Amino acid sequence: MNLFKSLSVFIVLVVSFAFTNNVNNPFPSINIKTIDGKTVNTSDYTSKGKITVVSFWATWCTPCKRELDAINEVYADWVDKYDIQLLAITIDDARGLTKVPATIQSKGWEFTVLADSKQELQQALNFQTIPQTFLLDQKGEIVYAHNGYSPGDEIKLEEKIAALKK
Repeated sequence: MNLFKSLSVFIVLVVSFAFTNNVNNPFPSINIKTIDGKTVNTSDYTSKGKITVVSFWATWCTPCKRELDAINEVYADWVDKYDIQLLAITIDDARGLTKVPATIQSKGWEFTVLADSKQELQQALNFQTIPQTFLLDQKGEIVYAHNGYSPGDEIKLEEKIAALKK
């Protein structure tokens, strides 16, 4: 029984570390693409001194699109209130990327959409599932990370954003 308890504690610690290992780390500086195929570096966006929300998504991921739709409803207010920026980074492969512009247009998303089709940024951040959302402070450091989506998650995200703005 002691071995079972020890093993359980070890597993909990490993899982906890895996989910928090990105917090308080600088966001990686990686080359990715704009939707029209231009190469950009993530630091082009994260070094502007703005609070930045980074949301990883894909056209085939229903919870991802729900999360981005919910954020899109309040995004203009967040920009006015907190002077933030949102980077929605798709991990669609080359074939899936052809669907991205139509998705953006049909959804009316007003934020910046970038593509990590080779999943290099995803690998650098060491996560497996989407939606995966990171909140960066004005120095480009990860201060909050969240995966999955449930309605209302955007409220908790706004609370974290508001705390950074103080």
